[in-house]
Amino acid sequence: MAELAITKLDPDSQLLLDQPLLRLPYELLRKNLKSAQRHIEQAHKNIQKDLQTAAAQSPSLSLATIDATLTKAQTLKRKLEQLHIEEQNLHRQQRVRIQHLQQLHEVHSLADVKYDEWSHTRLDRLLVDYILRQGSTQSAKELAVEKGIQDLVDVDVFEECGRIEKGLRAGKMQDCLAWCNDNKQSLKKINSTLELELRLQQFIEMARNDEAKTGIEAIYHARKYLSLGQESGFGLKAGGLLAHPSDTEVEPFRTMYNLARYDQLAELFVKTHHELFSLPLQPLLHTALSAGLSALKTPSCHSEFALHANANTGAPVCPICSTELNELARNVPYAHQSKSHIEDDPVVLPNGRVFGRERLKTLNEKLGTPAGKIRDPTDPEGVEWDERVMKKVFIS
Repeated sequence: MAELAITKLDPDSQLLLDQPLLRLPYELLRKNLKSAQRHIEQAHKNIQKDLQTAAAQSPSLSLATIDATLTKAQTLKRKLEQLHIEEQNLHRQQRVRIQHLQQLHEVHSLADVKYDEWSHTRLDRLLVDYILRQGSTQSAKELAVEKGIQDLVDVDVFEECGRIEKGLRAGKMQDCLAWCNDNKQSLKKINSTLELELRLQQFIEMARNDEAKTGIEAIYHARKYLSLGQESGFGLKAGGLLAHPSDTEVEPFRTMYNLARYDQLAELFVKTHHELFSLPLQPLLHTALSAGLSALKTPSCHSEFALHANANTGAPVCPICSTELNELARNVPYAHQSKSHIEDDPVVLPNGRVFGRERLKTLNEKLGTPAGKIRDPTDPEGVEWDERVMKKVFIS
């Protein structure tokens, strides 16, 4: 019975990492619907206006106006057809993802071979997610195609996010402003200040080029985008820029002129993008690894001893102490160890390190320690003591 309890599968706990798998298609479908509604409403207003104008015109002008109206209607049809294709693709993705998660509920034991297959698919998903977040879109695409999980990963979403982020870091804001315009209502619901920060950056560039001091365009820009609403601080900052040149040492204007602000805008965009589409900021692979790392972590893993330990001991490298995972494991909690594990016949050296007697002698022989002497194999300074200083350790 105990063995069955250990191998029993709890699908709900396994699916904690997979919430974004279903949430993202839902958010994209909602965005698709809002876009269709916006196109229809705008086209309806234009067509109604054109028809009213045509009714008051001469027959020849009325025909020209009606032809223009038909063109607008055909344009609307093409836009809606494109949105319909996107909607069908999203529904297909959602169906495949639901089936993928349903497979886990059909597995009742961790020892089942079907659980291994499902876990490997999830690992592939996490790897693609991680690669996408690192900006290697083409590699992520190739891995997704090789593993046959194109509908289980969100390449297009991260590709768009990466393109806009890269543009911001290069000082280009137009793509990000267009994205803000497409998601204006959703950004307003989460009280995002991304668009205001972008408009402020536009004003900063005008001030950097001395346009804000003499040009009406810069002042109009500030009045149009930065002086309305409850976020009055942006307008005050813009006003302060009028009185400070780009080489000023006065804060916060000195920092605002710094080109590093583009990196801050890029980070703000990524954070806003992920929040809008219910995506975690941290790669899901890191979250999954953190759970396993916490089960292995002990207080000694980030100690000075662990940093100076080398291959002289012959022990395998601890995952927590490895250069690849050390930083990731730094903030995870320590494991709850109910049992101690120690070598046979343990002895303690004057520096407080404990080793198995036979293994310590073997290592000292390899290190060439003189007969009758002993040293700590992990000590880079190589301090030697007389063998008689070793004390036997008793564990109760």
